[in-house]
Amino acid sequence: MADWAPIAKEYDPLKAGSIDGTDEEPHDRAIWRAMLARYVPNKGVTGDPHLTLFVARLNLQTTEEKLREVFSRYGDIRKIRLVRDLVTGFSKGYAFVEYKEERALLKAHRDANRLVIDQHEIFVDFELERTLKGWIPRRLGGGFGGKKESGQLRFGGRDRPFRKPINLPAMKSDLYGEGSAEKRNWSREGVRDWRSRDRDHERNRDKKWPERERSWAWGESERDPKEDKSRGRDRRDRDRKDRDRERSRERDTKKPRDEDKHR
Repeated sequence: MADWAPIAKEYDPLKAGSIDGTDEEPHDRAIWRAMLARYVPNKGVTGDPHLTLFVARLNLQTTEEKLREVFSRYGDIRKIRLVRDLVTGFSKGYAFVEYKEERALLKAHRDANRLVIDQHEIFVDFELERTLKGWIPRRLGGGFGGKKESGQLRFGGRDRPFRKPINLPAMKSDLYGEGSAEKRNWSREGVRDWRSRDRDHERNRDKKWPERERSWAWGESERDPKEDKSRGRDRRDRDRKDRDRERSRERDTKKPRDEDKHR
């Protein structure tokens, strides 16, 4: 653990599938696939990998001209390589954009991710094929899982670095803003305060529980007097309306009888 770092220096599928890089068994099938995969990077690719962005999830109809129009907003572009099928010549949905300056690269990486191009929301990340030894792409079970927290969990990248293991000896890390070991250690008094708070919380919960049960029992057995009054009023109104209807019917039946008598 002496060479531990939050950012991976060499890609290992087993470490990338671990939150702190200490797992010994893979937790999903994708890691098994990545461990058994044999990926050879394309040696014919030229350009500076440290100034290149990986752009994925493109519309298959998107062209190099469209990509140049969009990504030139962030800085001067040196080269755009849209990956195509060798047989058909159709786009595979991802490309590589090389900038002339690192400032433009960082700006595009920050602002262009999840940008919509030709009705498709794109994904933008740094190129890792030539910068990280042992790199295995996501289609073979590797990768760093993207930037979505609810997606496939992979660690060791810039967006989702490794977390410090519990058994790692105390060491100063500027990435996490940690200080000396004395500042991080809690005092005994602080521990006692936390324990006393937990006890008080348990006691209060035990006291409130009978009151809740009582309120639930009341809700099932007893009725609200206001509701009973409103129901009684509704019944009286209905009875009065029924009586009025019966009286009107009786009047209607009496009228023809009186007319017959006078005849």
